[in-house]
Amino acid sequence: MKSQGSSRLAGPARPSAFLRWFLPVVFAVFFATASGCGGSGGERLVVYCTHDAAFSQQILDAFEKKTGIKTVPVFDSEATKSLGLSERLIREKDAPRCDVFWNNELLGTLDLADRGMLEPYKGTGWQRIPAEWKDDDGRWTGFGARLRLVIVNVPKFREAHGAEAQSPLDAVVARVLNGDLSDAAIAKPLYGTTLTHYALLWQELGPAGLKAWHADCRKRGLREVNGNGAVKDLVAEGACAFGFTDADDYFEATDDGKAVDMAPVRVGGKVICIPNTVAVIKGTKRLDAAKKLADYLASEEAELAMANSKSRQIPLGPVDETKLSEDVRRVKALAAPAYPLKTLGKARAECLAWLKGEYLK
Repeated sequence: MKSQGSSRLAGPARPSAFLRWFLPVVFAVFFATASGCGGSGGERLVVYCTHDAAFSQQILDAFEKKTGIKTVPVFDSEATKSLGLSERLIREKDAPRCDVFWNNELLGTLDLADRGMLEPYKGTGWQRIPAEWKDDDGRWTGFGARLRLVIVNVPKFREAHGAEAQSPLDAVVARVLNGDLSDAAIAKPLYGTTLTHYALLWQELGPAGLKAWHADCRKRGLREVNGNGAVKDLVAEGACAFGFTDADDYFEATDDGKAVDMAPVRVGGKVICIPNTVAVIKGTKRLDAAKKLADYLASEEAELAMANSKSRQIPLGPVDETKLSEDVRRVKALAAPAYPLKTLGKARAECLAWLKGEYLK
């Protein structure tokens, strides 16, 4: 008769009934999680997002609560916003990691559409947005916009420009922009809405005209800083009298109690109104869930939430106007006529190539 010890050495022990049940469950959960499903069985969408995390996360949380679909947002920095994630998407084109691109500007999205990287989709969100703010083929949809504007430190501006500063602000700014710019600031134009501003001028003035304007602004002392937020800070604190930034940065300054005012940037009589855009990435393995997020971001619910957040985004589709704040109504009234940004794809590519040569030497 063999001893108990010798029987253990004779061959591998058979797993207990508990282990025979437990191990397959562990492996099933592991592979489900690794393939993109949460432990609760819900899908996880990877969302590349250039809208400020403080505001966009609230929208994504509301979407998750409404649909049960979890999101994994990937955000970008202030200084490289929009361009950084756009270029990452291009690098990942053959093996996309992103399901939905939420871009807080348009021109980078146009570039991705031209590269064939966006999945056409004309859902309920696309349908409620006016034609000027969406792609005819459904590759992207605009929603929640902001104005490009000049922010002014009122006391410093009046001190510098005297009685003239008592005139309507946009008329004064137009005159001042043709003079000394040593007390003015702008973000480096490689990124974000400043790149949109430059691409528009590239198209309007021509390459030679923009290059001459850029060189002239530098000669007149225009300060270049890392991002629109830095421009806002310089003006709000009185280090500069005025600067080029966006409406959301302006409202951040007013919320902080700063003595600032604003006037929209106008080119050819048109304002620069820059929408957020949502696009489904071609090749996503979570197409149905991605479409649901695209519809949600372009919905009235999401646009009202963005309008009523501290960033005060302008709704582009029809909404209940009684639910808009006085601040949003003010910028919404200034948002037309808007420059047709959909025409700037070629100008953006050419202008960006030149800017990279100027700034990334």
